[in-house]
Amino acid sequence: MAARYIEGVLVMELTNTCRAALRSLLLSMAIPVLGAGQILQPQTPAPNHSSATSSSSSPESSSGDLKDDMDSCRIHRVTSLPGSHKFASDFVEAIASDPDPSAEDADAIWGLTADLSGEVPPHDRALYISKSTNGGATWTQVARVGPQYFDAKIGEGLRNGFSVSPGGAYFVITTQRGAFQVFPQSATSESLVKAIEGPRVSSLPPRVPIPKKAGDPVRANAIEMTADGKHLIVGYGYFDLDPKIFTYHQDKDGTWIEDGSLTGLPTDMDILSMQFDDSKKVDPGFLYVGTGDQVYLLNLHTKKWSRIEGVGPDSAIHGMTVVGGLHLAACWGVYNPTGPGTVRRVTNASFLLHRTTDEAGSNLRAYSIEVDPSKPTREVVTSLTGVYTSEDGGQRWRRLNDLPEEEFRTAHFNSDGTILVSGIAGTFLVNPFSDACSPHLKGRDK
Repeated sequence: MAARYIEGVLVMELTNTCRAALRSLLLSMAIPVLGAGQILQPQTPAPNHSSATSSSSSPESSSGDLKDDMDSCRIHRVTSLPGSHKFASDFVEAIASDPDPSAEDADAIWGLTADLSGEVPPHDRALYISKSTNGGATWTQVARVGPQYFDAKIGEGLRNGFSVSPGGAYFVITTQRGAFQVFPQSATSESLVKAIEGPRVSSLPPRVPIPKKAGDPVRANAIEMTADGKHLIVGYGYFDLDPKIFTYHQDKDGTWIEDGSLTGLPTDMDILSMQFDDSKKVDPGFLYVGTGDQVYLLNLHTKKWSRIEGVGPDSAIHGMTVVGGLHLAACWGVYNPTGPGTVRRVTNASFLLHRTTDEAGSNLRAYSIEVDPSKPTREVVTSLTGVYTSEDGGQRWRRLNDLPEEEFRTAHFNSDGTILVSGIAGTFLVNPFSDACSPHLKGRDK
């Protein structure tokens, strides 16, 4: 059972396999009620969620309060994100940092949030880009993207690509209406937004029905930008069994110019995640591509594709990281590296499989995986049933039980070892690796 946010409602959908869910998800999002699901009215979490009462955070919290929370392993609720603070608007759906390895403020991060609640008038709905210089404890809005650049009716707000240019001069986002370059404007609430040319829906009948018409922009998904900000790769697709990857370069005035599409993509499933082999290299050699069924590796010089060994069948690759080797967050599994081009699924963990039961096992529906660059044995996974950490390279896992009982989607390691985690219930700072912390995994009753 997976939570889906659609124009201010939470849809609980029942699926037999991840592949079936991925192929039908966005097609179903265009209609009011899923045949196998139930629509729940949106709920706005109270400022002090019952599962987060141990946190004393607020926008006015002192640095001492934050330090006390982290040292004592109390979760610190983040409340300074922009927008209405209605349902899911405090969920950071994508986190990015400056790709320049010599960036002046290497600890700065940017977050993308989607304020799309049904309680917000359509003309006030927006995507926000915010910046934090203290690990996500507080945020400052830097850009607002109005409703003309996205489609709140078709699954927006859960899988938007997000990339930051060197120095944070501008951003690239992806939505149901394509890819866009966003320039912050200090004097106005709205930002300067430029469309990036991409594929359009063909006039030929699609292989599967889609709620778009000929000539509409194809949904843009995952994106990757080189460390110098001069080259861009964008994945496109609408679960229509016709994914595409386009490459771009910048001209002299900063406009993204299409080079063409990469050929030979060995799948008909949509592109869900992408990573260069080294995000800090100006000229990366390889691109990892996670799709609705597998992980593929593209040699960027020879343009040859290969498949990553060890990934199970029917694995939707929601997230990945290459810190310390290729790590994958997949539908029904977590994968760690075993060697060049190979991974192995974690099978010895007792993840909580459903929030409403105590059944445990390794079949976790994972959404993101991050590795601490300063201590690569430390990992964090966000999932349908919460957040899990490991400090021994994925051999043993612990669940952060003090967080709200909700699905979490994104995470980020800060340089001090704290972790920013975010999901439907909101955004929180945690310090699970502090000596004072002793989280435990909720397991099966004996």
